[in-house]
Amino acid sequence: MRTDGSPRPGRRRRAAAALTLAPFFLFGLAFEVVPVLTLVRSSLVHDGAITLANFRRALTPVMLASFRNSVALSVTTAALGLVLGTVVAYALVTTRRRSVQRALTALADVTTNFGGAPLAFAFIVTLGSTGMITLLLARGGIELYPRFRIYSEPGLAVAYLYFQVPLMVLLVMPALLGIRTEWREAATSLGATAPQFWWRVGLPILAPSLLGSFLLLFANAFGAYATAWTLTGPDVNLVTVQIAALVRGEVQFDPALADALALLSLAVMALCVAGYQWLTGRARRRAA
Repeated sequence: MRTDGSPRPGRRRRAAAALTLAPFFLFGLAFEVVPVLTLVRSSLVHDGAITLANFRRALTPVMLASFRNSVALSVTTAALGLVLGTVVAYALVTTRRRSVQRALTALADVTTNFGGAPLAFAFIVTLGSTGMITLLLARGGIELYPRFRIYSEPGLAVAYLYFQVPLMVLLVMPALLGIRTEWREAATSLGATAPQFWWRVGLPILAPSLLGSFLLLFANAFGAYATAWTLTGPDVNLVTVQIAALVRGEVQFDPALADALALLSLAVMALCVAGYQWLTGRARRRAA
């Protein structure tokens, strides 16, 4: 405070900065905090009393099977996305054609955000029972169906890889760019081969970033709904499909049970995101 009673310029700047951030905090409160609190209330409160009955009903064999299927699908697509995405990211990082690197990075950014019903429709058109690629392969004597069906869990995994692989590319590229040339030169001068460098130096450095990216890919697949529902409907028993069915009430209308399942799913994804933040923070400290 100045002697004339007016606030200092630094305080005015901080007040202005807080005022500009107010819409962001209001948006987060309205669309993140309030919905979570609503989920907690709906899943725990019944007839004015706090109860765990909805969570006990969420542990029935059908619901547990949906969690197992979601976990299996998420682990599979996250692992494949990690391997394939890392290979593609390494090719982009090591290429000398920067225009190609920029173009493919932009493409990865676009495809990462392309999902839901449009993605499912694209796969039906290309790999469906009468899809373009299916018919072309049939002309060459290769019959995809009935051994492979895009409307099954393996087909769903293929569709998920469409956005899992480019997401992994974007996540791991900064870590690969952090591998310094001096480290390779030092390893080579000591007689290490390229595989030995990656096994003893590169992979240990990349391990936190790779594990964190795996967790984020897992959460990304675990929470997906529109692609799964459009491709397979109720044929594949996933948590997100069960939640939507309970909310829509096509067979059973039970929003309290749906909220309990959503809260359990939210806990799984929150653990994944927290693990990702911890591992990426550790990777940044190691690279510093």
